[in-house]
Amino acid sequence: MIQAIRAGLAAGTRRLSPSSLLRFRTVRRFARRQDGIAAVEFGIVAAPFLALMFAIMETAIVFFASQTLETAVADSARLIMTGQAQQATPPLTQATFKDAVCAKILGLFNCASGIKIDVKTYSNFSAVSTAKPFDANGNLLNNFGYTPGAPGDIVVVRLMYEWPIYVSLLGFNLADMASGKRLIIATAAFRNEPYQ
Repeated sequence: MIQAIRAGLAAGTRRLSPSSLLRFRTVRRFARRQDGIAAVEFGIVAAPFLALMFAIMETAIVFFASQTLETAVADSARLIMTGQAQQATPPLTQATFKDAVCAKILGLFNCASGIKIDVKTYSNFSAVSTAKPFDANGNLLNNFGYTPGAPGDIVVVRLMYEWPIYVSLLGFNLADMASGKRLIIATAAFRNEPYQ
């Protein structure tokens, strides 16, 4: 069967004009060549591979930034829990507390304009709300306050940062805000010590 097909092709090529025959042979020679197959295969695989690598790196960086913010909130919340923020002369305000937080996370965050501080007191732990501060459209609500409380008060300290997201592919997107960024939130909930 294969010999019949080859014979038919050979017979067909005999009926071609010399220029058509030359083109046919060039195409046939090109189809048999294996020299550039590795480059072609790499070109097919490279784009998804690189996209996956960038997505993995971005996920790792977001995770690292989240862990850094968690460490900063644990360290900074201690200032309020032990009464250092309330008994300082003058007592720490939201801006000076933010400066204390920024001293702990140099380099990774744009602290001056990016870090948001929310310190609230609650009557009991069941009343604590840790929902993301978004409106219905996914925009950040700016209703943050600074109430460090008195000895024995229940306090929740939240640090927030809008992290830019660059890689989103195949429906996997780390962004959770309307602006295409991810809101990283670190929270510490505690009862103030009897520091007086």
